[in-house]
Amino acid sequence: MNTVVDDIHHDEHHDHKPSGLTRWLFTTNHKEIGSLYLWFSLIMFFVGGAMAMVIRAELFQPGLQLVEPDFFNQMTTVHGLIMVFGAVMPAFTGLANWMIPMMIGAPDMALPRLNNWSFWILPFGFAILLSTLFMEGGGPNFGWTFYAPLSTTYSNDSTALFVFAMHILGISSIMGAINVIVTIMNMRAPGMNYMKMPLFVWTWLITAFLLIAVMPVLAGAVTMVLTDKYFGTSFFDAAGGGDPVMFQHIFWFFGHPEVYIMILPSFGIISAIIPAFARKRLFGYASMVYATASIAILSFLVWAHHMFTTGMPLFAELFFMYCTLLIAVPTGVKIFNWVATMWRGSMTFEAPMLFALAFVILFTIGGFSGLMLAITPVDFQYHDTYFVVAHFHYVLVSGAVFSIMAAAYYWLPKWTGHMFDTGLAKLHFWTSLISVNVLFFPMHFAGLAGMPRRIPDYATQFADINQITSIGGFAFGLSQLIFLWLVIKCVRGGEKAPAKPWEGAEGLEWTVPSPAPLHTFEKPPKVE
Repeated sequence: MNTVVDDIHHDEHHDHKPSGLTRWLFTTNHKEIGSLYLWFSLIMFFVGGAMAMVIRAELFQPGLQLVEPDFFNQMTTVHGLIMVFGAVMPAFTGLANWMIPMMIGAPDMALPRLNNWSFWILPFGFAILLSTLFMEGGGPNFGWTFYAPLSTTYSNDSTALFVFAMHILGISSIMGAINVIVTIMNMRAPGMNYMKMPLFVWTWLITAFLLIAVMPVLAGAVTMVLTDKYFGTSFFDAAGGGDPVMFQHIFWFFGHPEVYIMILPSFGIISAIIPAFARKRLFGYASMVYATASIAILSFLVWAHHMFTTGMPLFAELFFMYCTLLIAVPTGVKIFNWVATMWRGSMTFEAPMLFALAFVILFTIGGFSGLMLAITPVDFQYHDTYFVVAHFHYVLVSGAVFSIMAAAYYWLPKWTGHMFDTGLAKLHFWTSLISVNVLFFPMHFAGLAGMPRRIPDYATQFADINQITSIGGFAFGLSQLIFLWLVIKCVRGGEKAPAKPWEGAEGLEWTVPSPAPLHTFEKPPKVE
């Protein structure tokens, strides 16, 4: 009954719809805010990508070619921050805004004004962060993990603005997470109990709890960096009784669950797409839910696997090694379930399915190199080399980014009301798939041979491998322009999309017409 009352209230609230810029500034509609997040994340993806191109151009040959070492460090730092907090996380939040109310039969998000606010502070946070690059002394140059004392004793004056920007991004994430939790818990359609929710909704519910748990830890870390640098405290300064290694413990206690915040929604997306194109029910739904929850819980017990070389006691090294190996089990359950879903299914290979399959295979490669890094004695060899760069880019690019592209292709007809150009989509897929492997696979070998990461210059023996990597990088970057053109073309027109463009797709979002109306459910649907 409550949902119906809410619905009427929302309609009155939206009766006088402003147009033009004010429509987007003041909107409280979950679909419009979802679109804002998605466009913002696409812009940030290209900004962060341009910085990656600067890095790869500099590393094309040994020696210093194009940029000063300090500017190179700024590029590596801001590239990482933008891709994590500006591209991947807002893209998932945009998908959550668009899809969760439609998937659970709710009229909107539970807290529409908070929703508007949590989006609109993002562009300001990134404007502050990016403006530092144009200031005297330059932007943050201490790596996206901003280890002390690099970020305290040795950093430039833009550190204060960096800290302020990080606080803004954290506030946005926490508000978005609260909104997701309240929406899922209070606004499900009658008959939709927790074990009937789509897996995308489940993965986001768990992700939202992770965000609320770890974002304050990040806020604490950046605040201590701020006071150490400007107010004479010594949290991370050994001379004043502090401990620089303590920074790493605090940062990675945030940082490792953060990695799962960037991959759990991917699992939900893939769990929607594979059954749709295999035309079968998802194998082992309940085990997928429990596996996701297990990953979230275990993610709090593995943070120090980033710190095996800091001189931890042997007992701690063993504990973190075993916990890290353990986290591979629920991840393996997911991959097994996806493969079992495809087994003997009537599979077709449209663009969303191609990206989903690439995700499963390439994410598994990233997972295996993660297991290699988890083995303590071996990690001493890999630590701080390009092997680590290869590992987390396999997880985050061919993992998180590929799943976001799969989701975009899967739901684009529902968002725009038009079918996209399948020829362009397949061209985008194959160019991305080939170039992403040319870009990141050779990095494993550079790392095993001992090439350190985050350096503008390197020994001559790594010249050939870096040249191949850079060519792959430029090809991957250019491939994304195909995606941009495809999206713009689809928004502007094309073949009319039916309510359910994919034959095997299931869920409440496919019961409404395409494009989805501004207010989805006037009366809550009954879930049998």
